[in-house]
Amino acid sequence: MRAPAVAGSFYPADPSQLRETVARLLAGAAYGAPPKALIAPHAGYAYSGPIAASAFRRVEDAPLSRVVLLGPSHFAPLRGLALPGAAAMRTPLGDIRVEEISLPQDPRAHADEHSLEVEVPFLQVALRSFTLVPLAVGDATPDEVAGVLEQLWGGASTLIVVSSDLSHYLPYTDAQRADAASAKEILALGRLTPDDACGAAPVNGLLLAAKRRGLRAELIDLRNSGDTAGDRKRVVGYGAFAFYEK
Repeated sequence: MRAPAVAGSFYPADPSQLRETVARLLAGAAYGAPPKALIAPHAGYAYSGPIAASAFRRVEDAPLSRVVLLGPSHFAPLRGLALPGAAAMRTPLGDIRVEEISLPQDPRAHADEHSLEVEVPFLQVALRSFTLVPLAVGDATPDEVAGVLEQLWGGASTLIVVSSDLSHYLPYTDAQRADAASAKEILALGRLTPDDACGAAPVNGLLLAAKRRGLRAELIDLRNSGDTAGDRKRVVGYGAFAFYEK
């Protein structure tokens, strides 16, 4: 079992409060057609929750039974991509079964990592039932990440989610400019640098896979912590993007 690492800090630890918080955030976002893939931010819910909700609202009650979830490894050195080596991921809302697949495992990369964990309660509230493929991404090329995504792409019942924030600790107007440039690059299925986004490695893999498959990218929301919580002297950027198959 991969136990929660940031319940009570990034999001509420009480199940009822957590479900109410996520439901309220989802209700405040607009509906849209269910996509094949999403990019969503992963900060504390007070900061990035509304932007993340705008992404997951697109899949609320969608007929999805499998989620491939990728996020950066912030704390543990990691070469490539790795599963948590657990049969399930636990949040205060319950346990989600981890699919058994032939990929490397690295429990250390998952133990304290928030980038995957904070997305799971949104998925638990938005979807009825699903299995999970949670992958921490470390030092990996776009080709390597895209190759794993191709292996796991699945059909219409599989959703791909990449967890990433955008710029970090810039003044508000500088962050707006930087994040607008990153959003333009994402919409063009281009490439980000680690300075553009902490999840540049998984994002770039998704962008490459999306380009190869002819997906269309759509910007859902683009804000920063100065818009949601905190001051505007040092902000973190958040973007929500959807990717549609033709």
